[in-house]
Amino acid sequence: MSRKRSASSARWLAEHQNDPYVVEARKRGYRSRAIFKLEEIQQRDRILRQGMVVVDLGAAPGSWSQYARPLLGPSGHLFALDILEMDGLPDVDFICGDFREQAVLDALQAKVGARAVDVVLSDIAPNLSGIGTVDQTASIYLCELALMFALENLKPGGTFLVKVFQGEGFEGYLKQVREGFSQVTIRKPKSSRPRSKEVYLLARSRRPV
Repeated sequence: MSRKRSASSARWLAEHQNDPYVVEARKRGYRSRAIFKLEEIQQRDRILRQGMVVVDLGAAPGSWSQYARPLLGPSGHLFALDILEMDGLPDVDFICGDFREQAVLDALQAKVGARAVDVVLSDIAPNLSGIGTVDQTASIYLCELALMFALENLKPGGTFLVKVFQGEGFEGYLKQVREGFSQVTIRKPKSSRPRSKEVYLLARSRRPV
């Protein structure tokens, strides 16, 4: 069993090192290849603009915040959260904590204050156990928490972009998102590995409560 895991890890590492998006991210000084997923969606859908208030959930190591913050301009605000520590970024207000804990959620909402949130980004994912059903359940749970946060904090007409893994619970979650937003589109960025079950739900025009 250990030899199989070791061989699998070695294959993943070799693939990762040769990944053109990993190479390009290093060349451009980006923190991870994930930045290209947000970049592609932004270029297609224009969800980020100057002056916006944005919350980035599951932010570490910070590539989405790194890409998004300059687009918001000096009048914009970006609040980022992750259970993992993240090196600081200019004009990004970061909280390190577990999004599942009410105290952490309260701290994030206190930082946002009375500002009306324009966009909630969620690239959040659980620590993987390797047991598919367990990991899928944990992922959907985090997505549900992110949706709850978005519905409670986005201004009417606001936008929610969330990473979701297709599998058990996906259709039910998609239905929940559609109930809260007028327009929901499924995006599969080119930089998302083909074998990965991840997709991004782009939900626009939050319905008034």
